[in-house]
Amino acid sequence: MNDNANAPRILVAGSLNMDMTVSLRQLPAAGQTVFGRQFSMAPGGKGANQAVQLARLGSRVTLMGKVGRDGNGRALQEVCVRNGVDVGDLAVDPDAATGTAVILVEQDGAAVQNRIIVTPGANMTLSLSDIAFLEKDIGSYDMVLLQLEIPMEINEQIAAWASAAGVPVMLNPAPAAPLSDALLRHITCLSPNEPEAEALTGCTLTGPDGRPDDLQVEKAARQLLDRGAPSVLITLGESGAVLFGHGAPIRTPCAAHVPAVDPTAAGDSFIAAFCHARCIGYGPEAAMDYASRAAAITVSRKGAIPALPWAGEVDAFPGGR
Repeated sequence: MNDNANAPRILVAGSLNMDMTVSLRQLPAAGQTVFGRQFSMAPGGKGANQAVQLARLGSRVTLMGKVGRDGNGRALQEVCVRNGVDVGDLAVDPDAATGTAVILVEQDGAAVQNRIIVTPGANMTLSLSDIAFLEKDIGSYDMVLLQLEIPMEINEQIAAWASAAGVPVMLNPAPAAPLSDALLRHITCLSPNEPEAEALTGCTLTGPDGRPDDLQVEKAARQLLDRGAPSVLITLGESGAVLFGHGAPIRTPCAAHVPAVDPTAAGDSFIAAFCHARCIGYGPEAAMDYASRAAAITVSRKGAIPALPWAGEVDAFPGGR
């Protein structure tokens, strides 16, 4: 764990999954069998990904979640500890299996996209009794990160406690699910990607040219702001990201200095890097630039946690302000 007393202290409440990744040229159609190019297993899950990325960038990180009493659960805890993440309060379910994710990475030439199937397992058995201690402890954190791969009632309770204690909350609404107005009021920033923003608002963000339409992106963001979210950060893949709620929209391009190999965990890398940068004093624009560089490095590598960059790599990546 990071022993620097001046480093930001961040709580991540989220999922831990063992990722099973298959890379292939083309996804099979119904009833069709195709050959995969490569298979690998590696630790992941949105909570673990974001926690490890924060720790690699220099934050002091505590991960709250739940794993099964099995080999995958032990392996996930071990990799978090090796990367400096505090898992002392991680809950263990004696009956449910640790969460898993099947990731299909389709690469045809330079185009790369992934499809992910998550089996939550123990992630969804995280209970209010498992997190009760946070009510009195949450004020000691500089920021809280949440995602939707754990029960919604857990997110709502942690966000309410954090809000009452004046602690900023970043909510990554993935996978997309209906969000209550109360939850939106208790967070500081909502960070959906393009499909998640569409699912949350009903707006179609893509224009006739197949790229995000600026007016539609802003329409979706304004809808979420009107419901109570103080700020909205929409990530748009190769089209960069846009932050709303700090005056005029702040845009940052994708830091495309490397060939894309695997987009898995790129969004987690971006969000974690943005939160770390904000906690150490970066303004919104500089934090988005920092996050873009972290995500660019992540997509240039295979896997989730194995792909996440360290602080020195992000600092040295071309294009920094």
